[in-house]
Amino acid sequence: MNKAIIMGRLTRDPELRYTNANNTPVCSFTLAVDRQFSRQGEERQADFIPIVAWSKTAEFCSKYFTKGLKVAVVGRIQTRTWDDNEGKKHYVTEVVAEEAHFADSKKGEGTAARPSDIGGGQPSDGFYPLEEDDELPF
Repeated sequence: MNKAIIMGRLTRDPELRYTNANNTPVCSFTLAVDRQFSRQGEERQADFIPIVAWSKTAEFCSKYFTKGLKVAVVGRIQTRTWDDNEGKKHYVTEVVAEEAHFADSKKGEGTAARPSDIGGGQPSDGFYPLEEDDELPF
């Protein structure tokens, strides 16, 4: 089984690209994930985890995620290798996102972050995170 669940803050805005072969969206970003422990007298350390999202998940991340936002990603760990132009072999381990979620509960002082606030427009799927005092419509 290969399943990773990671929560952290974006280190920069996501980068959206499209594949040459069939124009599939692919989005890359890095999450700073705090470690559970710290040495006495030292600041808490963080790991910087590269994330790759494809297709609809890539478009969602590109549209609504911004630097500093706390998000949760569910996916799988993948390793890749490639040779650069000079023949040097490169290795990378990354998380391929199958799901991406908002993890910040509030934006600013007392108002919930809505996708329209974050991405600058109405979300195409019509879903919004609920505030704590919101009632369910059913």
